Amino acid sequence: QVQLVESGGGLVQPGGSLRLSCVASGSISSIGAMGWYRQAPGKQRDLVARISRGGSTNYADSVKGRFTISRDNAKNTVYLQMNSLKPEDTAVYYCNMLINVRDYWGQGTQVTVSS
Repeated sequence: QVQLVESGGGLVQPGGSLRLSCVASGSISSIGAMGWYRQAPGKQRDLVARISRGGSTNYADSVKGRFTISRDNAKNTVYLQMNSLKPEDTAVYYCNMLINVRDYWGQGTQVTVSS
C-alpha cells in the first residue's frame, strides 16, 4: 500500500513564505510526475505546479515567479516553496504522485494567508 504524507502548511501573513513537503512511502516501484494542487472553499481543485521525473516543471499562471516545485527522487519527496504569499493563495493544498502507474493523493494541508 502507498501513502502520501504532507507537511508544512499553516498560517502566514501576506508576503510571507511557506515550504510544503510530501513524502511517499509503501510498496513503490516507480514514481513518475509529482504535483501540487489546491482547493479553496466552494471551488474546484486546481493544479498549482507539476514536475516530471526528469525535472521539467509547469506552473499555474497565478503562482509563476512566486512558487517553486522541486523533487528528491532518492527520498520519494516533492516540495513546494511558496514565497510572496497572498490572501488568494489560501486553500487546502494536496500533493499528487503517479506511483506504479496509479494516481495517489495526500490528505491535504491547510495554508492560510491572512494578517
